[in-house]
Amino acid sequence: MKEFSPEYITDLRKIISDRRDDEARRELADLHPADIAELYQDLDLEEAEYLFKLLDEEKAADVLMELDEDDRRKLLSSMNAEDIAKQIDHLDTDDAVDIIQELDEDEREKILSHIDDVEQAGDIIDLLKYDEDTAGGLMGTEMIVVNENWSMPECIRQMRLQAEDLNEVYQVYVIDNDERLRGILPLKTLITHPSVSKIKHVMEQDFPAVKADAPIDEVALDFEKYDLVAMPVIDSIGRLVGRITVDDVMDQVRESQERDYQLASGLSSDVSADDSILSQTKARIPWLLIGVCSGIAASMILGVFESQIAAVTALALFIPIIGGTGGNVGVQASAIVVQSLANGSLDVKEFSKQLGKELLVGLLNATIISGVMLIYNLIMLPGQLSVTLSVACSLFIVVMFATILGTVVPLTLEKLKINPALATGPFIQISNDIVGLVIYVMISKWFLQIFGS
Repeated sequence: MKEFSPEYITDLRKIISDRRDDEARRELADLHPADIAELYQDLDLEEAEYLFKLLDEEKAADVLMELDEDDRRKLLSSMNAEDIAKQIDHLDTDDAVDIIQELDEDEREKILSHIDDVEQAGDIIDLLKYDEDTAGGLMGTEMIVVNENWSMPECIRQMRLQAEDLNEVYQVYVIDNDERLRGILPLKTLITHPSVSKIKHVMEQDFPAVKADAPIDEVALDFEKYDLVAMPVIDSIGRLVGRITVDDVMDQVRESQERDYQLASGLSSDVSADDSILSQTKARIPWLLIGVCSGIAASMILGVFESQIAAVTALALFIPIIGGTGGNVGVQASAIVVQSLANGSLDVKEFSKQLGKELLVGLLNATIISGVMLIYNLIMLPGQLSVTLSVACSLFIVVMFATILGTVVPLTLEKLKINPALATGPFIQISNDIVGLVIYVMISKWFLQIFGS
């Protein structure tokens, strides 16, 4: 990524303000579209619009795709439908769909009506029907397709014609007369078998493909498992409908990771540092208010136990340890489950197996932690057996409960088709804080009744 110095930005702004078109074009000529998109972040909307209009249509389309969603939305809002359609004409269908999906229905119809290539407009309309979180919503229709009954010379001739409209050739897909996917033709085969009678005799039939309604998470796992750069997409009866490339998968995985991280951090919607104060507040405040409510609940629980704490002040010293340990254990357990679900090493069908494994891990952790606190309190609090046993037993039960909660919640959310990343955030922390405090209060009260203060 090219670095732009403050001096460069200042000089460029001077060029823009003076409307020196030729000089501005020279500055943009040698820049990669990704660098131009990065440059826009240092300019205001009017300056970005000026530079964008100086770009040729093909490069402008590439810049449009490199912009982040907020910057792209601002730039699109300043353009009319006809200008947007000109940019889309130079994009692959999957990229075009990404842009159009960000617009409302009326704007979509206007833009599609201005696209010159009727076939491309039809492909975009077809792709818009797919859920954006499925393989169909991620695929493009630009690809080389040959018939299994063609001879090699005919295949090569058709490939040359189809390749003229493609920026990249990843794979050659082989179909039958009913357009069902039959195989893949490696480019090496074209060189080593130039005189073969029919394509079906040399095509590879053992290859990974994905159905159009498959979730994107499954697609990403297949790309990783088979080390793919592209993968064909088929419909329910095996007809070839598109292809997905590794760059599309990487973009989607990055966005998914960002959403999961924000969800785990207690943000209720997707926000970034340059979003408005109101947007950031709306994203943060729900879980903060829930945290305040949990604090009120905790204070009410301690209020019920006020007399015992006043009589044995040592009990209050261990409240942070009880809450903190439970929260940490729960987050650890849920993080492992969420990560395993994400990378495919754990299936929700293995619910009982995973729970049993985590219970054994929790049992070991609980024994070690409670044992350490028992020894510590026996040394540091001689004669206060009720406090010593209360802390040790509470920690044991809290760790076991947090382990179970941290395992069960994400698996249950996954089964209900809810993002399990929610289980690694404030939900687990707050739940363990409240339950851990209740456990500590009840056990301490019981031991005080037995052994006294």
